[in-house]
Amino acid sequence: MTRTADSTSAPPATSDNIAQALSLAIHEHRIAPGTKLGEDELSEIYGVSRTVVRTALQTLSHIKLVDIRRNKGASVASPSTTEAHEVFEARELLEPRTARSAAKRTSASDIAMLERHINDEHAALDANDPGRALYLSGLFHTEIARIAGQATIAGFIETLIARSSLIIALYWRRESALCEKHAHHALVQALADHNEQQAEELMRSHLVDLHSALDLRERNARTLSLKDALSS
Repeated sequence: MTRTADSTSAPPATSDNIAQALSLAIHEHRIAPGTKLGEDELSEIYGVSRTVVRTALQTLSHIKLVDIRRNKGASVASPSTTEAHEVFEARELLEPRTARSAAKRTSASDIAMLERHINDEHAALDANDPGRALYLSGLFHTEIARIAGQATIAGFIETLIARSSLIIALYWRRESALCEKHAHHALVQALADHNEQQAEELMRSHLVDLHSALDLRERNARTLSLKDALSS
């Protein structure tokens, strides 16, 4: 994980480094939706110019993790309830078919990699780190799209998962908004068995459950200072 820049032991951070660090912090819910991302503060944290920071923020704005508004600066995106429904409805359309395609192509090494993701995700939950578990859950889903060999759709899914992280930070109402305990295990088994129909049905059921686990009537995001979030 990228941490606060240390000019005595490491070269200055690049815009890509900063974008990756901010993205991870947002995915792991260390930076809440709506948090202002001040260029001056980020420049101080990473020991770089405002120009480098601005480039990083623009990168994140392209994938809708950050909102940049004229005369107001940048902040972590804060999806509305309407956007939340749209994101999960889009995932429910795309990912089941992607899981079906992945079931045709899954190799033994793919299964081993997905199982490592599940183990790491559950270890994070056991360690009371739901933000980290959420990040790993997102990686699990993007890896299935990669296995399917659908690069264009995988790009869409990755963006939708990034938005999902923000939505869960705002609207989750129970821990299983991350994933039901056995949902990913069952899906991996279907992929290993090359059972296309079951993989599709399990993915759809999993996403519908995740969608229903959100309370889209209220927001419930915790706050943490930007400096503390990025140095953790």
